[in-house]
Amino acid sequence: MSRATQIVRYLIPRIALVDLPWMLGVAAAGSLLAGLYGIGHDQLTYSISPEYFTKMKFEQFHYADFGFGNRVFVATIGFLASWWVGAIAAWLLARRLIPGQPRSVAISQIVRGFLVVLVVTFLFGFAGYVVGIWRGPEADYSRWQTMIDVLGIEQPWHFVRVATIHSGSYLGGLVGLIFALLLIRPVESAERKTLDSTKFVRA
Repeated sequence: MSRATQIVRYLIPRIALVDLPWMLGVAAAGSLLAGLYGIGHDQLTYSISPEYFTKMKFEQFHYADFGFGNRVFVATIGFLASWWVGAIAAWLLARRLIPGQPRSVAISQIVRGFLVVLVVTFLFGFAGYVVGIWRGPEADYSRWQTMIDVLGIEQPWHFVRVATIHSGSYLGGLVGLIFALLLIRPVESAERKTLDSTKFVRA
């Protein structure tokens, strides 16, 4: 097997057709779960700094404003900013854990993986909140000054605190996914069922 073929198979592995609906279902569930998390997350951070949304996020997601008020718009932004993270994380977990395993085992492992990602995401976001509180309103926010001036932010401490929470949450999602992929492993290959090699797709 050539090196190029090995790289292609690594980047675009074969997936059994029988596994594909389950994997797509897991990805859909992951996107919904992450979207709901994003809604709650942004509702809380909007309460800390409305300016973070009204003077920045509302402009970034202007196309999704259907005129139902700020709270609904914030919820929409939370979903749109998060669903794709959940879809990617769930797809990677499904690709790792579904092939060759009994469905009950795979789904149980994937649920555990979801929990790992969610817990780590929450902890990193909370750490961002704690750091923001610890720094306090009199900290040096000079590196934020250009953005604060351009956006006309009137409460810089609140704005920066929410920015830190959001950054921490995204970082936590990535770290949580890495932990889940490393800690939750499929059964040994010798125990995995044999699949019909003619019923594979590239994905």
